[in-house]
This record gives sequence, C-alpha cells and structure tokens, in this order.
Amino acid sequence: MASSASGGRLFSISHVAELTGVGVQSLRQYEAHGLVAPARSEGGTRRFSRGDIARLRRVRDLVDVGANLVSIGIILDLQDENTSLRYELRRMQ
Repeated sequence: MASSASGGRLFSISHVAELTGVGVQSLRQYEAHGLVAPARSEGGTRRFSRGDIARLRRVRDLVDVGANLVSIGIILDLQDENTSLRYELRRMQ
C-alpha cells in the first residue's frame, strides 16, 4: 500500500475491487467514463484514495438502482457541486 503526497493511504485496483465489490474491469470502465480519476504511480499503476473509494461506492449504489454511466456522471457532478455550494454557504455564514 502506498501513500499520497497528502499522507493518505493509496490502494491498488485489486484491493479497491475487494473493498467496494466492484470488479476490476468495471473500475477501469468507470475511469474511462470519467467517474473516478485515481492517481498513477511512476509506472502507471492506478492508486485509489479513500475519496476515490467513497465515490466508487456511490457509483455502485447508482448502478444498483439502474442508472447508466452517463446519468451517473451527471448525478455525481451535481452532488459535487451541491457539496461545494453548501461548504461555501457555511463559510459565508
């Protein structure tokens, strides 16, 4: 297991597959669709953060209710924007 520049743990694709219940090929597909963007080692190996794992669990939950990958991308973008706006609003209060 590696560490990120910020000191957080980074996980291999096989470990993330075990943690999330999402197959390795699906993880690669989710990356190709821009749903997750894991870091890469110097050798090009994917390294997933805890934030990536949380996002993948959200993707899995949306897949489980029948959402397609395009819809999931839109939903995740809206959720991220909502979270950002809520943070900004709290900061301003």
